[in-house]
Amino acid sequence: MNEHELSEDEALQLAEELRSRLNDGEILEADQTSLQRMMAGLGDKRGSLRLTFAKSLGSVGDEAIPILCHALRHHENVVVRRASAKTLNIIGSKKALPFLLDAFKHDQDPVVLGSSAGAMATIGPDAMDDLFEILIHPDSTAFQVGLINLALSFIGSKAPEAILKAADSPHAEIRVAAIAALGEQIQALDDAMAKDRLIQALNDISSEVRAEAATLIGKSYDADDVQHLLVEMLSDDDTQVRKNAALSLMKLEAIDAIEPLTLAKTTEEDEGVLKVFKVAIQILQRASNE
Repeated sequence: MNEHELSEDEALQLAEELRSRLNDGEILEADQTSLQRMMAGLGDKRGSLRLTFAKSLGSVGDEAIPILCHALRHHENVVVRRASAKTLNIIGSKKALPFLLDAFKHDQDPVVLGSSAGAMATIGPDAMDDLFEILIHPDSTAFQVGLINLALSFIGSKAPEAILKAADSPHAEIRVAAIAALGEQIQALDDAMAKDRLIQALNDISSEVRAEAATLIGKSYDADDVQHLLVEMLSDDDTQVRKNAALSLMKLEAIDAIEPLTLAKTTEEDEGVLKVFKVAIQILQRASNE
């Protein structure tokens, strides 16, 4: 056994010791031997023990970053790579950003990708430009794009000006992500500028941006304020935009939209959109009778 590897009994004993010291508020040692023993614990099969080792390394803070970053990129055990990313999330230092980005781009494990994205979200605004670059890269997968959108939504309220700037990006992918992130600003800060920018997005040249805006409006406004705008979108050229507009009218319980939805249904040719219109009308009629 390698001097830094732990048997099951050794891992359990060390975890109990660390847990006790953490509970007592002690500062843990940051020497290489101690760090490597805690790192060895990140590969333990028992989730509760891995959590204790992650919290312990997290409490060490910046001094644990180099060994965690090296493990994130080079350790052959995927469990250790996953735990390293989660521990870097606990620390939340931008010093780890280059390694998290590299892992997000190149690791094949979805949990490593998700945990790396979560750690970058915790780092916050300093990670935004790099996330945007990955977002528009032609080799980025749909899974990566989804994780980036989640991360940017988390960052949104921490960087309102940067998100608003991104909403005017020449890249549609970035505008979609920025518009989605505006929801956090609106809900957390009641940001008037974010609300205005969301309304502007309804007329974006990109149907994906319009669709995202139509959905977000249903979560961010009162029906009286936006019903007329959503009704106009029932005749949008894009099927997804029309669906999202109808769903938002339904979510807002915009009872006055029953008539325009019914009218839109008579001219709608797409079966998928028709189904959404019919459901929205039924739900709104039910709400009007309550």
